Amino acid sequence: MEEIILEAKSICKSFHDPVTIPILKEVSFSVNKGDFVSIIGKSGCGKSTLLYILSTMDTDYEGELIIDKESMTNKKENELAKIRNEKIGFVFQFHYLLNEFSVLRNVMLPGIKLGKFSEKEIEHHAMEKLRILGIQEQALKMPNQLSGGQKQRVAIARALINNPHIIMGDEPTGNLDKKNTEIVFDIFSQLAAEFNQTLLIVTHDNEFASRTQRIIEMEDGRIIK
Repeated sequence: MEEIILEAKSICKSFHDPVTIPILKEVSFSVNKGDFVSIIGKSGCGKSTLLYILSTMDTDYEGELIIDKESMTNKKENELAKIRNEKIGFVFQFHYLLNEFSVLRNVMLPGIKLGKFSEKEIEHHAMEKLRILGIQEQALKMPNQLSGGQKQRVAIARALINNPHIIMGDEPTGNLDKKNTEIVFDIFSQLAAEFNQTLLIVTHDNEFASRTQRIIEMEDGRIIK
């Protein structure tokens, strides 16, 4: 029996400015534990808007979002923030590393914020994530000493620090060349295959998407495939 990690039920979203424009129309799908799923579609089709809702950052929508068997409806912002930190890891197009902290400290920050483990344990977990991603020797460097591809791997390690149920990526290879895109894809594949990590990645890169386990294609605010 597959374990469902995330479920979207009839999600609708409109912008009102001043005319009402529907952005998402009756979007429904589910993601199982260990799935490596990509969301594709032309610019403006609603995929980034959808990711914002799925990540609990946008709560102004109709329909229902269920994460780890728990409905996100009517939750307070502090409850959603805790769920985000504990159950969702984020990887964006830009790495958003803090230049005043070392690589190791950047990876540790969401763990420190969650406060489940001592700082020593979080440091141990952070080194473990960096080792999995093959960049443990960069741990004490500052982000500005790293290449673009290395920075994105640090961002992935940071997304993994709290052992999230799902990693969500918004164009995580959008800023990378072909070689580094390949490295990030291989990391994601390894996380899914070896660690049963669930991944939901919004991408413009159809070649990247074609190699994921499943493609959700959007057009005009709907899922068409």
